[in-house]
Amino acid sequence: MSAHVARPLTAAEIVGLLDEARARTLLLVASLTEEDLRRQHDPLMSPIAWDLGHIGHFEEVWLLEKLDTDDVAGEGLRGIYNPFTNPRATRDALPLPSLPECRAYLARVRAAVLERLPGLDLCADSPLLRGSFVFRMVAQHEYQHNETILQTLQLKRGAPYTPPGRLDAPPTDPDAPEPGSMVRFPGGEVVLGTDDRSAAYDNERPAHEVRVDPFWIDAHPVTNGQYLAFVERGGYGERRVWSDAGWAWREREQLHAPRYWSPSGEEWTERFMDRTTPLDPLRPVGHVCYWEAEAYARWAGKRLPTEVEWEAAASWDPVAGTKRAYPWGDDAPTAERANLDHLWFGTTRVGSHPAGVSPIGCWDMIGNVWEWTSSDFVGYPGYRTFPYPEYSEVFFGDDYKVLRGGSWATRFGAVRNTFRNWDYPIRRQIFSGVRCARDE
Repeated sequence: MSAHVARPLTAAEIVGLLDEARARTLLLVASLTEEDLRRQHDPLMSPIAWDLGHIGHFEEVWLLEKLDTDDVAGEGLRGIYNPFTNPRATRDALPLPSLPECRAYLARVRAAVLERLPGLDLCADSPLLRGSFVFRMVAQHEYQHNETILQTLQLKRGAPYTPPGRLDAPPTDPDAPEPGSMVRFPGGEVVLGTDDRSAAYDNERPAHEVRVDPFWIDAHPVTNGQYLAFVERGGYGERRVWSDAGWAWREREQLHAPRYWSPSGEEWTERFMDRTTPLDPLRPVGHVCYWEAEAYARWAGKRLPTEVEWEAAASWDPVAGTKRAYPWGDDAPTAERANLDHLWFGTTRVGSHPAGVSPIGCWDMIGNVWEWTSSDFVGYPGYRTFPYPEYSEVFFGDDYKVLRGGSWATRFGAVRNTFRNWDYPIRRQIFSGVRCARDE
């Protein structure tokens, strides 16, 4: 399991990568007013103007400053765009730029990057340039802020956000397993993580073998219809299915359903941006926190998978004894394989992506909703920080739970079978859902 180094990108490929990321960022905010951009829509989220300036500052630091020195000692962000000295809940009090100022800053940084690009030795033996890592990292950083911006827009105060365009959702496959069906992983030695150093983050490395006992895992993420049974049969008040910490949270918040669900007469509705529609029983449940996911799994007679189990079910072919980059293989994501890239602006029904099924028969393990695992966010054996500790290392510990798989709002280039997301167990603004497991 030696370190993987991808072919360096050409200068033209780098330009295309960075331009595509920027075009999507600007498309998402094109219809917003100055007030929309500068407003603190929720204490959990930054004003969008901060996100835009932060995107530009990150690119400036890593593609204009750190490439001169190969400095990987820290993230290097400063001033109002340092996320550690400026918590999200207070960022509306910062001297935020206007939209024209944001656009000018982004354009100025990008022009300087493109001016410098022809003079760079893209094949240099540099930790940042090797495999074009630094360019992919900057693009992924912008992709991740695209999803953060969409979380903010879902929380938007004032007039709801109207997406710039929606594609039609794909049809469901009539041969797809029924919701609640489970598939078996036979157990054995599997490879967890990756040695890739061209796109993967440090917390995904190194690749290492682990032994996994046989287990069963849901073929689909838990649907609205399945979760509605939990709600209507009193699951939120059933103390036995909640952990002590989860019950304390539920009692404190006095919540009785996922975020964005609302009772409407004898039915329930769900909101996606500017649309409120009757609850679709075949879409994955979303906007549930870890405590809700854990309680549902216990109520259903199951449990949450560990992240080792999740990655094994998504990536490992037990017949061939090989690992896949994505559930369907090593080819890049497409709209046919996964509901990614926020082109539907919402989840799609389970059973809609037969081209994306994993080796053991799991659907939607990439896309639709992030899936909570029971694992704390810690480094793998042999973990080494690169390129800066503020991305992963400072968050290691039992405060955060790992989520896997991406959501409808995740960009194609920002997720893979080994990608690890993490958040506090109480977070519900993220596009998160549930997939259950059980022992053999």
